[in-house]
Amino acid sequence: TLTWIPDSFFSRSFLFYKIFIDRDPTAFAPILNFLRTKELDLRGVNISILRHEAEFYGITPLVRRLLLCEELERSSCGSVLFHGYLPPPALPARSSVGGGQAAAVAGPEERSGPSGAEGVDPRKVLIVAGHHNWIVAAYAHFVICYRIKESSGWQQVFSSPYLDWAIEQVALNAKVVGGPHGDKDKMVAASSESSIILWSIQDGGSGSEIGVFSLGVPVDSLFFIGSQLVATSHTGKVGVWNAVTQHWQVQDVVPITSCDTAGSFLLLGCNNGSVYYIDMQKFPLRMKDNDLLVTELYHDPSNDAITALSVYLTPKTSVSGNWIEIAYGTSSGAVRVIVQHPETVGSGPQLFQTFTVHRSPVTKIMLSEKHLVSVCADNNHVRTWTVTRFRGMISTQPGSTPLASFKIISLEETESHSSYSSGNDIGERLPSSRVLQCESVRARAAWAPDPAITSSLVMQTGAFRCGTSPRPWTRSTRLTTRPSGNQV
Repeated sequence: TLTWIPDSFFSRSFLFYKIFIDRDPTAFAPILNFLRTKELDLRGVNISILRHEAEFYGITPLVRRLLLCEELERSSCGSVLFHGYLPPPALPARSSVGGGQAAAVAGPEERSGPSGAEGVDPRKVLIVAGHHNWIVAAYAHFVICYRIKESSGWQQVFSSPYLDWAIEQVALNAKVVGGPHGDKDKMVAASSESSIILWSIQDGGSGSEIGVFSLGVPVDSLFFIGSQLVATSHTGKVGVWNAVTQHWQVQDVVPITSCDTAGSFLLLGCNNGSVYYIDMQKFPLRMKDNDLLVTELYHDPSNDAITALSVYLTPKTSVSGNWIEIAYGTSSGAVRVIVQHPETVGSGPQLFQTFTVHRSPVTKIMLSEKHLVSVCADNNHVRTWTVTRFRGMISTQPGSTPLASFKIISLEETESHSSYSSGNDIGERLPSSRVLQCESVRARAAWAPDPAITSSLVMQTGAFRCGTSPRPWTRSTRLTTRPSGNQV
């Protein structure tokens, strides 16, 4: 029974030995069944382990069948979430940053940009961001914008010039109201160290540089709120470019440890324990010094730094305009939820819930319709709760129920690119209902409450795959790993 395959382990060894002890009974059982019946039963079997065992014993017919089974499970087209394959673009020509319209927008002190990093593959996708039916892929020294239409699928729309900068942050706005060329403008921005470059993309795909701006300090976050481009730094500076007035303004605030957006509001969590907000729609300026009006919204009762911030706008917000829920984490590990009720408008948000389940500073937090998720600095320790709601509003009868506790181990690169922290951040979500997902994401994990997947991606090569889904995450990726080769 065991020796019908020539040159196998059994054909050779049974010439000298009459006793055989298998090294893995679980894996050897289907092998023995195959040798007896020449049939393969894969129910409850790990194909990879079984193939390694078959290779060890030299059972060539079984190895061939298992290789075929593995090949059938792999597909270059991906699963049902696979939506498109975008080939690597051609490298753009070098161009001096700050030409064209930039001279009329940025001052002389804003002309110089940081030099690019050496040794970075120029065709490696570092960051991907999306908005509506547009995505932007950031490479080391240029960005590419793609657009999807039902009639034509994914198309490359805009390619920036080759920059001497090493791009660290990107932001995309696919629906700009009151832009320099009308309401059909799209805008994309990229930053490196303290410098920011902004392009305007017309509906036909032609793009022009709006300007190069300087925050004066390293940029930690870059994003759009409506038509305003916002850049923040942990040192306590906020830069805002207004699409209507075509004006770049830098505002000094308390050192920033976290930030989030809520509609047209920018919320800042600071190291003094306060949460501040700026109304980007009204864009209020103080008469005495023309500075942005920054208002304190809430102060932590323990005076701990606000290290993570998440805002959830309830359905009541659109009706009354003054119901808002904010979850934040502190440097001491506390997780708090504050609520702005319609009847407490004059007194500000009220403390609603407190959880002291972390012993390290909270680095990420997310409050959604059904879940509260927090992450601390202890190896990305994650705690999740189910949120009880009544008529759309958070409730304590019954209160939030603990759901899960786990850690997300991230395999970091030894010498990473300057954009690594942005492109491989944990738990970020795209500001749109149509977002990206990938079958195998390297060094990134996310979690969320609803039954689908959304995540911006980090790609290993210039060619990448993406899919679309209308709802946020449902499952967590416990361990972020490197894919084999350059496949993503």
